[in-house]
Amino acid sequence: MDNDDYKPIECGLHSEYELAIMHKSKIQLIWIDDDGQELSELAEPVDLLTREKQEYLKIQTRNNGLFEIRLDKIQLFKVITPK
Repeated sequence: MDNDDYKPIECGLHSEYELAIMHKSKIQLIWIDDDGQELSELAEPVDLLTREKQEYLKIQTRNNGLFEIRLDKIQLFKVITPK
């Protein structure tokens, strides 16, 4: 994916990602992958990464898979609060 189409996210949203990682929160994510497909996952955020001037959220899925999702491709980020 070309670096030129990356759109930095707002600082407030970046802080929400950091808090979710710190608190080991469970999250619901919807994002658009490199093929333009909309994907959805319940996961735990693990880390924020920067690579080639792009930022990524690293998540661990319910199946223990690790994924990196470019932050500007995330359509929905929701912390799941335990009942």
